[in-house]
Amino acid sequence: MTAREDTYLDPYRRSVERHGAGFEAALWASRDSQRRRFEVFAQMAYLPGKRILDAGCGRGDFARWLVERSIGFERYIGVDALPEVIDFARGRNFPRCEFHEGDLVNDALLFKIGEPEVICISGTLNTMTDEQALRVLDFAWRGTSQTLVFNFLSARAGDLAVPQTGPARRIDPLMLLNWALDRTSDIAFRQDYFPQGHDATIRMRKEGVAGLVGAGPGANP
Repeated sequence: MTAREDTYLDPYRRSVERHGAGFEAALWASRDSQRRRFEVFAQMAYLPGKRILDAGCGRGDFARWLVERSIGFERYIGVDALPEVIDFARGRNFPRCEFHEGDLVNDALLFKIGEPEVICISGTLNTMTDEQALRVLDFAWRGTSQTLVFNFLSARAGDLAVPQTGPARRIDPLMLLNWALDRTSDIAFRQDYFPQGHDATIRMRKEGVAGLVGAGPGANP
């Protein structure tokens, strides 16, 4: 791997150098926005009883959210490239959770750890190029046996949406929807949970996989 290939990690490395493994290391705007994205995942994808892989898990905040809300997942696997945040996540000792270090852009095998039924990607695509984001999504789609759900900053947000001047960038949702529909007809799309369509989420399900949708606050029965 060359330094050029993993520059998407540089903003996180600088944040870890500045803040350690604190909340700021993941570059989340706020805890409220983080929790809202997790709620949307739980509303769009059925998580109880599932083997979940969190690609770009950071400090394990999604694992904490799942545990605190008593969403009875079978197993949670978190993967992140930064050893500092993985060490922090392991130290939190969440039940049925494990954490692995690895570069998601360059190692497709990471997406097969624990034979995941659901792969979640939250915020991880924000500092990637389109090419890197699509490569990660390809790895994830091949790695999950049932469902892939991911969010991103939408390039079709309203004019008053918070501007992104770096390190995070917006991605065209039509490009990602076309990518998703080339792989399955069973998709769901949301861009309604933040003002001005700031953020979007796509849920993809393998053809023929039946199941309930939603297991979180406000979920559909």
